[in-house]
Amino acid sequence: MATDNSSSSGDINTEDLLWEPPATSEADRAPRTDRVVFGTAAFLAIAFLAWGIISRDSLSGMSSTALAALVHNGGWAFILAASGFVVFALWLTFSRYGGIRLGRDDEEPEFRTMSWIAMMFGAGMGIGLVFYGAGEPITHFLSPPPGTEAESAPTAMATTLFHWTLHPWSIYAVVGLAIAYGTYRLGRGQLISAVFTPLIGERHANGAVGRIIDVFALFATLFGTAASLGLGALQIGSGLEEIGWIEQSSDPVLITVIGVLILCFLFSAVSGVARGIQWLSNTNIVLAFGLLVFLLLAGSSVYMLNMVPTALGSYFSGLFDMSARTGATTSDEWLSSYTIFYWAWWISWSPFVGMFIARISRGRTIRQFIGGVILVPSALSLVWFCVMGGSALSLGSTDRIASLGDDAESQLFGLLREFPAFTLVALVVMVLIGIFFITGADSASIIMGTMSQGGAIEPRKHITVFWGLMMGAVAAIMMLAGGNDALTGLQNLTIIVSAPFAIIIILMCFALVRDLKRDPVVLRSAKGEEVVTAAVIAGAQDHDGDFQLEISPTEDTETDGSTDGEAASDEGTERESVPGFAANGHAGPDGHSTTREHASTSE
Repeated sequence: MATDNSSSSGDINTEDLLWEPPATSEADRAPRTDRVVFGTAAFLAIAFLAWGIISRDSLSGMSSTALAALVHNGGWAFILAASGFVVFALWLTFSRYGGIRLGRDDEEPEFRTMSWIAMMFGAGMGIGLVFYGAGEPITHFLSPPPGTEAESAPTAMATTLFHWTLHPWSIYAVVGLAIAYGTYRLGRGQLISAVFTPLIGERHANGAVGRIIDVFALFATLFGTAASLGLGALQIGSGLEEIGWIEQSSDPVLITVIGVLILCFLFSAVSGVARGIQWLSNTNIVLAFGLLVFLLLAGSSVYMLNMVPTALGSYFSGLFDMSARTGATTSDEWLSSYTIFYWAWWISWSPFVGMFIARISRGRTIRQFIGGVILVPSALSLVWFCVMGGSALSLGSTDRIASLGDDAESQLFGLLREFPAFTLVALVVMVLIGIFFITGADSASIIMGTMSQGGAIEPRKHITVFWGLMMGAVAAIMMLAGGNDALTGLQNLTIIVSAPFAIIIILMCFALVRDLKRDPVVLRSAKGEEVVTAAVIAGAQDHDGDFQLEISPTEDTETDGSTDGEAASDEGTERESVPGFAANGHAGPDGHSTTREHASTSE
C-alpha cells in the first residue's frame, strides 16, 4: 500500500489509486515460535504461579493494595476509555471508511451471517452470561448502584445491560477491526503489534517494541480467559452443592473441577477433533436456547416480555449517567466490583475475542463488521438478561428474591429451584458451563499460540497445550488468592493485568485511522470528488451550467502525433485540465487526467 501520509488528493500517485490488497497475508505462513514473546510471557506466568503457591497471602495483599490504588487514581481512565471506544466504533460505521472491505474489493464474506453471529456470540461472552445471567440483575435490585432508586427492576436491568451490551462489544469491535484490516487488507501478520506499523514503522513493529506489545496482549488474554474459567468452576461447584452431590464447594472441589475440565480440553486439543469442538459449540447453542425457552414458558412469560422494552428504555434514558459514574459520585468499592471490573475484563478479553472475530470476518465491509459485532450480540444479550433476570425479578417479594442466594454463583441455582425438574435443569446448566469452559479454553489457547508463533493461524499443538494448562493453573491461583471470596481474587487480578492493555487499545485506534486514511477506496473517492468539483465549476462558468462531462488524458500526456481527425472530433468542445481520472476510468501518469466538458446545444 502507498506510504504517502498526505491528505491532499493532489499528491496521490498512480500506485495509490491502483493498489489492491494482497491475496495472502503473513498469517498464512508456517508457524515459528517467537522465543522472546513466548519465553517472556511463559516466564512471567510461571513466576506468578510460583508466587501464588509459595505465598498466597502476599499475592492477595499485593493485589488488593494495587487494585485500590488503580481504581482510586485511574478509575476515570477506564470509564472514559470504554465510552470512547463506543464513540469511535460508531463514528467509523457512519464515516467514509464504512464501505471499505476487509479483503479485496470484490471479496465475499467467508461465513454466512448466521454462522458468523453464532461464533461471535459464543466467543465474546460464554461462561459470563450463565454466571451473571440471573445474579447481576438480582444484585442490582437488592443493592442498587449508588444514587439510584432502591428495589427498582428497570434500574437493575439497565445497569446490567450497561455492562453487557454496547460497551464490551465496542471494545471487541475496535480490536477485531484493527487486526482484520491489517491482515486481510494489508497482508500483515495476525498480531496486535502488526496494527502499530503505521505509528512506529515496520522495523519497530517487528522488533523489540512490537514484542513488548505482544507480551502484554498475551498476558492480558491469559488472565482474562483464566478469570472466565474460574467463574465457570465456581458455578459448577455451587451447582454440585445445590443438588446435594457435595457438602460444600471448597477450594479442593474447585481445583478438582478445573482439573477435570482441563483434561477434557487437553483431549480435544491433542486429538485435533475439530468436528467434535464444532459439535460441542452447536450443542451449547441448543442448550442455551432451550434453557431460555424453558424459563420463558415455565415462568412469568408476560413479565419477561414486558421487561424487554422496559429494560431497553431505561438503559438508553440512563446511558449517559451510567457512563459518567466515577469515584466522584460512586464508591470505589462498587466501581471495582462492577463497572471497572467489567471494563477491565472486556479489555483483557479483547486480544482473544478481537483476534477470533477478525479470523471469521474476512470479506465484510467495516460498516457490516461493526454493525454485526456491536448490535446483534447486544440484542441477544438483552433477550438473555430479560429472561434470566426477569425470571428472578418476577418473583415479586424482595424477601423471596433475596432468598435465591447470597452470591452470583448460587443465585442461578436458587432461581432454578423455583421451577419444575430442578435437578435435571441444574445438570443441564452445569453441562452448558462445562462445554463453555472446554470450547473457551480451546479457542483461547489457539489464539495465545498464534501470538506466540508470529501470528500464524495454525499454531503448533504443544504451544496451545502449554497455554491451556497455564490457563487452568492461573485460574486456580486467582481464585485461591481471593481467600474466602474467590470471586474477589478473580476480579482484582483481572483489573490489574488489563490496565496496560487499555493504553494499547487507545493507540490502536490512532493506528487504524492512519491506515484507513491511505486506503485506495478513500484516495479514489477524494480524487474523484476533486475532479468532479473542478469540472462542474468550470462547466458552470463557461457554459452557463448547460454541459456534460467526459474523461480523457491530461494534455501534457497526449502525444504530439494527434491527427486532424482527432482535433476535428473535438470541435465545438472546450477542455479544462484538472487533477482526476485518466481515460477509460484508469489513473494516468502521476494520477492526473483531463476532464472534458461538452456544451450541449439545442440546434
